[in-house]
Order: sequence, then structure tokens, then C-alpha cells
Amino acid sequence: MPGPARDAPTVERVEVSVYTVPTDAAEADGTLAWGSTTLVLAQAISGTTIGTGWTYGSPATAEVISKELVEVVTDRSVFDVPGANETMSRAVRNTGRPGLVAGAISAVDIALWDLKAHLLKLPLVRLLGATVTDVPVYGSGGFTTYDEDQLTRQLRDWTRERGIPRVKIKIGESWGQEPERDLARVRQARQVIGDSCELYVDANGGYTRKQAVRMADAFAGQNVTWYEEPVSSDDLTGLRMVRDAVRSDVTAGEYGYDLPYLTRMAASGAVDCLQADVTRCGGITVWLRAAAVAEGLGLQISGHCAPHLHADVAAAVPNLRHLEWFHDHVRIEQELFEGGLDPSGGSVRPGASGEPGHGLTFRHAQAARFRTG
Repeated sequence: MPGPARDAPTVERVEVSVYTVPTDAAEADGTLAWGSTTLVLAQAISGTTIGTGWTYGSPATAEVISKELVEVVTDRSVFDVPGANETMSRAVRNTGRPGLVAGAISAVDIALWDLKAHLLKLPLVRLLGATVTDVPVYGSGGFTTYDEDQLTRQLRDWTRERGIPRVKIKIGESWGQEPERDLARVRQARQVIGDSCELYVDANGGYTRKQAVRMADAFAGQNVTWYEEPVSSDDLTGLRMVRDAVRSDVTAGEYGYDLPYLTRMAASGAVDCLQADVTRCGGITVWLRAAAVAEGLGLQISGHCAPHLHADVAAAVPNLRHLEWFHDHVRIEQELFEGGLDPSGGSVRPGASGEPGHGLTFRHAQAARFRTG
């Protein structure tokens, strides 16, 4: 790979740390339960300027960054982020690209883009180039562990207190073994949010193919417009079968760890909207490419979770549908960072503060009690 551009500032070092934050209540979806969420922080440094990125996942992600990636990005020009991304991807050939390795690449890539924007004294959205000013969001949570009161409070907070006109709840409880409770929760959600709000559901791959179709038929009267991962996202044939059989938009893609995966999904006809996660797919560099692939195939793209990292890149693409205002990540990002966005009215406005980069500053002192690595 070519070296740094002459006279350009270089990446002098990358620092990594790990923070594990307990949930504020018991949480589960259709196929997994958890009691904490781990944020792996990467900070790329050039002189006194710091760029910050992160991913959510295993603490082992930090070791991938420190042992596999730091060496290959150090001394590179801070301006050649796509080149650094390609170098990282090549360096992990034998380590294995999908999974936590992709999360590690994503965190460093985001940190490098943030560093570049800081050095140029530009909000990240201006560096990338905006197509929209306001980025639509949807409230996301509605965990299967919530009782009726918890679910009602969360839905009312999003719709009535914050004015978010689209919300998503989890279904597919216990790998599809509680269909009646799933349906009852969908009915409850519609009753709470009223007829004017969009209602989304996410089964996290918990249903079988035919079961997913039967469930869609059963909740058709609740006007569910977004049916996320009704079956496993690895089952493209099953997703296509469900998509062809139901009225709701079928969506998936959050487990796309590289561009080929997301391209196969988009080209297969399995989804109506492609989801991609900037903290998993390879960072901002690859997320932009995934959006271009989706646009070329006539699809919109939606940002999965980590809303403060998706806002700028989401504003940069013309085929954006929205991004996920996910309860866990919103809570963590507002706790550990300064400069959080306001979703009131159903959208956020990246770059509005005029601060360089993505506009978030890590609160090291406040985060210290959560540090695990």
C-alpha cells in the first residue's frame, strides 16, 4: 500500500478502551437476552487532535484493534481514510473479517473520519456532503421482557413526549414460541400510539418461514408497515418468500459485516429496505458504499442502532429512509458523550451545532466507572 501523502498530517497512534454499561431493566428480543451492553472506544490521534469512533460488541474487539489494526494505520495520512480501511481489511485476511473483527475495523474507520473532520475544522456531515438537513428517526426498544406498563411508558415517551411518529417493538419471543403474546403486544402498541403513527416490528429471526407469514396475516389489522428479520437474515430465500407473501416491508441487513454480504442481500430481492450498521459493516467508508449499492438496485437504506454515529452518514445519501433511535445505545451515548442529538419531532439534525466531526466528545471521567478494559 502507498505511504502517507507528502506533508500531510499522519495518524500518530490509536488508543482503545472498553466500557460495559448495565441495562436499566431486563432486556430481550426474540432470540437473545442481555443485562449489559459493551462499547469499545477507538481514538485516533494526530498531534493534539483526537478522532473518536466506537462499536458495540465483545470486549475482545479491543484486542483486535490493538494487535491487528493499530500498526497498519499508524503513520498513514489522516486524509486517506478509504486507503486505511482497505489496508485494515487486507490485514485481517487470516484473522477472519466477519463478526467482531469487522466491528474493530468499523470503530477505527469512524475514528479516522472524525479525526479528518476535526483537522479540517468541519462538521462530519459537511465533510461527507449532505443531501438532507433533517434525518428521520424511529423509536426502537419494546423488548419482550417489558410488561404492559413498561411498554406503554416507552411508547408514550417516544410519540407523545418527543413527537416521534414511528416506533418499533420486539416480537418473536422465545424463538417464536409465544405467538399469542406477540400479537397481544402488537395490538397494545397500536392502541397506545394511535392510528397516525407508523408501527414496526422486529422478530430478530425468531420465526420459521411459514410462521412468519401467518404472523403477518394475524397482525395485518394493526397496519404494521415494517417487518424486520421475520426469519434469519442468513436465509435470503426465506426472506424473499416472506417478502413476496406479506404487505409489510421486509427488512434486514444489520449483520452485514462486509459489502459483499450487503450486496447479495440487496440483489436477492429479499428485502424492501436494506439495513446497514456503521459500527459493524466496516465503518463510514463501507456504509456509504452499501447505500450506493442499495440505490442502484432501487432500495432505500436504514441505519441500524448507534444513532449518533449514523446521523452524519445518513444525511449524506439520497436513498435514506431513517435511522434507529435504539433505547440502549441512546442511553449509553447520552451518558458517556457530550453533544448528543435531540430527536424531538421525529428527526435529528447532524452538524447543527457547528462542532467539528460528529460533534460528540467522550466523557472519560464520567465513563471511568464503566471501564472494563
